[in-house]
Amino acid sequence: MGIFRSQRKASLVGAFFVSVFWLGAAQAFCPAPAGLPEARVRQVIDGDTLRLSDGRSVRLIGIDTPELARRGKPAQPLAEAAKRRLQALVRSNGDRVRLRVGQQPKDGYGRTLAHVYGRDGSNFEAQLLSEGLGFRVVIAPNAALAGCQRAAERRARQARLGLWRRSPVLAGQQVRRPGFALVGGRVIDVRRNRGGVWLELDSVMLRVAPDTLRLFDAGRLAQLKGKRVEARGWIVERTSRGGLKSGQARWLMPLKHPQMLDILD
Repeated sequence: MGIFRSQRKASLVGAFFVSVFWLGAAQAFCPAPAGLPEARVRQVIDGDTLRLSDGRSVRLIGIDTPELARRGKPAQPLAEAAKRRLQALVRSNGDRVRLRVGQQPKDGYGRTLAHVYGRDGSNFEAQLLSEGLGFRVVIAPNAALAGCQRAAERRARQARLGLWRRSPVLAGQQVRRPGFALVGGRVIDVRRNRGGVWLELDSVMLRVAPDTLRLFDAGRLAQLKGKRVEARGWIVERTSRGGLKSGQARWLMPLKHPQMLDILD
């Protein structure tokens, strides 16, 4: 019995030091600038949304966490874990956070878009990304922390934590429904017209709209035919009055920022 207790104690000590290691490593990403305003959190809505005591809803910039159960749909894997982790981060800071509001301050739902920090200056989005509890997203003009958030996500991906335990990257033909996704494949064709630049994968079309194209290297996009890429974003189903023609991709993913597209070779 004494040996069992010793082994259990050792495993708990080991788990503690692993937790401290990951927390310390994550704190190195995206440290807070000085002088940020503080706010009290009333409720954690999900893994990437808070409600403040002043009534504002805050959507964390740069991360998309799995969806909770709603409208008869089951929760996505790790949705509850992401919410609980954000709750723990908020509680550990006495329900008070510091906010860095984005260059675009609100989204289409009226929520405040902000980077959220603890009192010690640690960034909540980086913490969640480094633990594999969400995916990095970059939407202009709120891209100030894109680089350090990329590094935080890379840590989780390399260690196969959370959402990265198994590869979440889908081949085009594996896409079954609209929503956020990571898609990988070889570019079959590249076209440019008044609708922007179109990168065709198997069953999925990637689109860089004209108003977003200024953020991209258009010359590099034109050379992607035959290259392997990985894209992330929100997939929608393509429709047309006469229906899709034979061979046309059913799914469309708009690309909002160059960091939503990785060129693998």
